[in-house]
Amino acid sequence: MNGILLALQFFTSIPVRKELPMERRHITSMYGALPFVGALIGLAMTTSILLSEALGFGTLLTAVLTLIIGIALTGGLHLDGVADTSDAYFSYRDQKRRHEILADPRIGAFGTLGLIVFILLKLALLHEFIVVHGANLYVLMAVPFLARGTMVLYFSTMKPAKESGMAYFFLQKLNRGPLIGWTIVCMVAVVIAVGIVLNTILLPIAIIGIIGLSLALYPSWTLRNFGGVTGDLSGAFIEGMEVVLWLTVLSSL
Repeated sequence: MNGILLALQFFTSIPVRKELPMERRHITSMYGALPFVGALIGLAMTTSILLSEALGFGTLLTAVLTLIIGIALTGGLHLDGVADTSDAYFSYRDQKRRHEILADPRIGAFGTLGLIVFILLKLALLHEFIVVHGANLYVLMAVPFLARGTMVLYFSTMKPAKESGMAYFFLQKLNRGPLIGWTIVCMVAVVIAVGIVLNTILLPIAIIGIIGLSLALYPSWTLRNFGGVTGDLSGAFIEGMEVVLWLTVLSSL
């Protein structure tokens, strides 16, 4: 239970006004629960689509409202990672300066552009999905689940970019082996379930391929440009994974 509450406290805007223990097992279970928090966000988005349809809203307005629900539930945390990562990377400075830019609360021109691009992409993908597939509960819960599960695998296999900050603290507390095993089992189960429910083998194969490719490319990119993982890079990865998974779903169903 502490793991779920910690995941809600650190990765959503849902108020958990309670001081929770943060020992190794609690931090490990927090990351183990994170994909399920994503599934809850997907459930809220499904509810938003169903309510919008019941009220007679058009598909564009439905997509906008549903996207707002998703952003509101995360408090814009992961989009903030997109903005900071964009500013830092496109500064074309050395790693030390990039880390300073990541820590800067101000958003620059590239961060603004990154936000606009990601929001427009997610809005277009969500609108396309609603038009074609409606409030498909299985996909709407699976995409944020798998995006966060992939981030957990990325985060738990990386070294911290610097010896300070929340990412460094959490990595020191992780029991990596059990967390990686648990996350892989849960993700495989979800992918298989999606294939069975939707009666398709193409989509599960495509999802596994995209996840594998992302876990091969993004870690090497972050090591090369930032020297390791940070909280902002992890948040940007979640947003990026959601985009590529939506693209995979739309091209495979």
